[in-house]
Order: sequence, then C-alpha cells, then structure tokens
Amino acid sequence: MTNANLFDLSGKVALVTGASRGIGEAIARTLAAYGAHVIVSSRKQESCEAVVAAIREAGGSADAMACHIGEMAQIEAVFAAIEQKFGRLDILVNNAATNPYFGSIVDTDLSSFQKTVDVNIRGYFFSSVNGAKLMAKNGGGSIINVASVNGIIPGDKQGIYSITKAAVISMTHAFAKECAPSGVRVNALLPGATDTKFASALVQNPAVMEKMMPMRRVAAPDEMAGAVLYLASNAASYTTGTCINVDGGYLLG
Repeated sequence: MTNANLFDLSGKVALVTGASRGIGEAIARTLAAYGAHVIVSSRKQESCEAVVAAIREAGGSADAMACHIGEMAQIEAVFAAIEQKFGRLDILVNNAATNPYFGSIVDTDLSSFQKTVDVNIRGYFFSSVNGAKLMAKNGGGSIINVASVNGIIPGDKQGIYSITKAAVISMTHAFAKECAPSGVRVNALLPGATDTKFASALVQNPAVMEKMMPMRRVAAPDEMAGAVLYLASNAASYTTGTCINVDGGYLLG
C-alpha cells in the first residue's frame, strides 16, 4: 500500500460502540469518511439511526445495531448479526462506557460498582473476545479500546471508573500479546478531558481545566478520532499493544 492511501478504509467493516454521541459518534463519522462501512451501536436504536442518517447524508455507508454492552446476551446477538450480514469484522472500537458514581471511593455502593465493572470491563472484554474471533477468521483486524487518562492517574471522586479504565489498559496489552499471531492488533486511546455530555461536570469548570491542561482547553470529540483512524488503518500495521494519550498534555503533570 502506498503512502497516498495508508488511511483508506474502503471495504472494511467497523463496529463502534457508544456511537450515538460524543467521542463515539465522532469516531464513527471519521471511519465512514475514510471509506469504512460503520455499524453504529449504542443502547437505543433511534439514537443510532440518527448518526447513521448523518453519515449517509455525508456520502458514507453505515448501519445501526443497538447493543447494551452491559448485557451479555446483547453482545452475543450483535456479533452474530454482524457475522450473518457481513461475514466479517475488520475494526472494533470499544467506546461505550458508564460512570454512574461521583464521590468518595469509600462510599461507593455495590450497585454503582457492579454497573461500572459490567460495562467498562466485562463489556469490553467479551466484545473483544467476539471481535477477535471474527477478525481471525478473515486474516486479522484492529481493536481499539477507548480507555482514559484516569486509567493512569485516577480522577478525583471517580475511583471505580478510574479502576475500570486501568483494567482496560491492561486488557489492551493482554489481548494484543495473545491475538497478534492471528493478525489482530489491539491498541487503546486514552482521551483527556473532552467536551461531551459524559464529561460535562468536569469540563464546565474553567478553573479546574486551566490548572489541569497545559493546552488550557478541553478537546472537541473530533480531536479524538484521528488517533483511532491511525490505529484502525494500515498506517498502524506494525502497531499493537500501545496506548495513545490524546490529552492536551495532562499526563505531563
């Protein structure tokens, strides 16, 4: 492949979870813009359909498949549907996540703990299991896990969320090591503070942002998509087991 089309995703089938808004939507739109057929997934079919309509209006190709990755049966169902309809999966972006509890780590209730673990660890794990198996049948593919800088430096009053994101980083390394022989690359994106509904409580505090961010601003969701495009494409054909920080310099301290 020549340098001119290193990022060309034509003929590739991509699944993006949590793609109805925010970072996931930006990733879905970008992958479609570079030629992938994108399966837009989140809990609600209607929200997925809205993103699909926007992708198609822009000249891209997409389908909507609802899936709550906190539910094992729904994970199995969506991968079975993808295999039946397309016979392949080339790109998986594990982006859907939850953060239901904000407060002291010692006051974390069992329900919030379980929900966060079920979605952010178990959901990513078994989506990766299903994705890697399907990719291996067709010679390989790329899995990108959306982790967080909180997986490196725990966020204040975001204990269990930060712990699950640290697990996603470790999971990325483990899958990368074992799946490499089958041609499946596994990498992670570590976003910093991004202007999304998910992170609204944090990004709406300018004083905190100025203190935390060397670039003195939060990211737009679109600024996360380029790193994912790289990891999904042939430009990253020898890249696996890596974590790319897109954080405006936050982890520099």
